[in-house]
Amino acid sequence: MQSIEKQILEKIKKTSRGLLIFAEDFYSLGSAEAVRLALHRLEKKREITRVAQGIYVRPKVSELIGETLPSAEEVAAAIAKRDRIRTIPTGAYALNALGLSTQVPMKIVMLTDGSPRIVKVGKRTINFKRASSKTLLAKGAISRLVIQALKEIGINNQTDAEEVKIIQLLKGENKEHLLHDIPLAPVWIQKIMKKAML
Repeated sequence: MQSIEKQILEKIKKTSRGLLIFAEDFYSLGSAEAVRLALHRLEKKREITRVAQGIYVRPKVSELIGETLPSAEEVAAAIAKRDRIRTIPTGAYALNALGLSTQVPMKIVMLTDGSPRIVKVGKRTINFKRASSKTLLAKGAISRLVIQALKEIGINNQTDAEEVKIIQLLKGENKEHLLHDIPLAPVWIQKIMKKAML
């Protein structure tokens, strides 16, 4: 019978590089503690790299820069998929994702219907904050970011250039999603979003 460590390594080698691996993916092979120790040993042997607590990766290797690790954003998306939770980026991260700010936030705040927690990824942190289900109803990938970005900018604080850019971005949104999401926003944000429908 193979050791848990060998079984885990075999499973990992069947997945593509860069794919995030969660400790619980291997709980069918042994106890949580045995899996944790096996992953720790594989990390020491440099077979995998620890990205965050209980989350590992077999890094992609680039000829130019060597190993490349998943971004905090990719980790947040993988956690949301694993836990079957909804998330919406907020604040500075929403502004950056829309190209309204060049600042890459060290702290990513995600609203979620899952359990609140903080995950450290390198020097960055992902803070999953519990939110009302209404906040998470937005369907559009762009419109949900726009709502959060404008909330961060604040009422009447957006520049003309920012408003023009937001309207342009919203014009690329799925029309059904946009129509669904407009009523979920505060009234002052609705006014801006409706301009994309003209």
